[in-house]
Amino acid sequence: MQKNKVRKAVIPVAGFGTRLFPATKVVKKELFPIIDRDGRAKPVILAIIEEAISAGITEVGIVAQPDDKEIFENLLKNPLKKEFFDNLSPQNQEYSRYLEDLGSRITILLQEEQLGYGHAVFCAKDWVQDEPFLLMLGDHIYASDIAKSCASQVLNVYTQANQSVVSLTTKPAEILHTAGCVTGVWQELNSIIEVTQLYEKPTIEYAQQHLRVEGMAENEFLCIFGLYLLTPKIFDFLAEHINQNFRERGEFQLTYCLDKLCQEEGMTGYVVKGKCFDTGLPDAYRQTMIDFRNL
Repeated sequence: MQKNKVRKAVIPVAGFGTRLFPATKVVKKELFPIIDRDGRAKPVILAIIEEAISAGITEVGIVAQPDDKEIFENLLKNPLKKEFFDNLSPQNQEYSRYLEDLGSRITILLQEEQLGYGHAVFCAKDWVQDEPFLLMLGDHIYASDIAKSCASQVLNVYTQANQSVVSLTTKPAEILHTAGCVTGVWQELNSIIEVTQLYEKPTIEYAQQHLRVEGMAENEFLCIFGLYLLTPKIFDFLAEHINQNFRERGEFQLTYCLDKLCQEEGMTGYVVKGKCFDTGLPDAYRQTMIDFRNL
């Protein structure tokens, strides 16, 4: 296998979805429906998996709570009851068979305790082994502005750079408190950047002092788009945090470990030619339902 071949994607889905309560008392937020451009109603997690597959990923690891394993297996592993299948349209019967084939590429990984996003990623360590992998958020879906999918764009940059890649988009200063932010030096203006620092949810004052990027408007910054291509070295930094019980806001976070990975191995940032849709907040989910199909 060539050094930079990427086969695996990891999707953590072990959170509680508290921002979408009380709907998430009975339905995992990753199973909320969206309508794709073909008019098909599908759960968010399926759109994310298909994004990974579009980039040539052949194995997908879903990090879930133990109590939720059966839910994801029912969607991705278990065939329909015959009565249900027989009542589907021919097109949906074909899609059901496609889902069974897709399920053969899925592994359900368990996060026994919900100790943060970084901890959830660490739970995939033994499954990923010593390979680079695509990390995807469990509540973001994507629409590319070009022929290549957003995930494909990120994998292509990794193939060229042969180091970890963080996907980026431009956001205004007033929402920095909700996003991870990066700074660095442009290698290709408004497209590829050599990342020098990553910072989670900075204040506007901190960002203006430390996270400015040459050539960008004063009130605009490069923020994380939601796709990462990471080398397995990230697990060393996550293990260090977990072993030392180093927590941020009570949980083991990812961004600080990404910054350490950047300092040790280098990291490339890529401004994705596409749009990211958040399904993890009520108003954002509502807007996604309106906008995603119409792109």
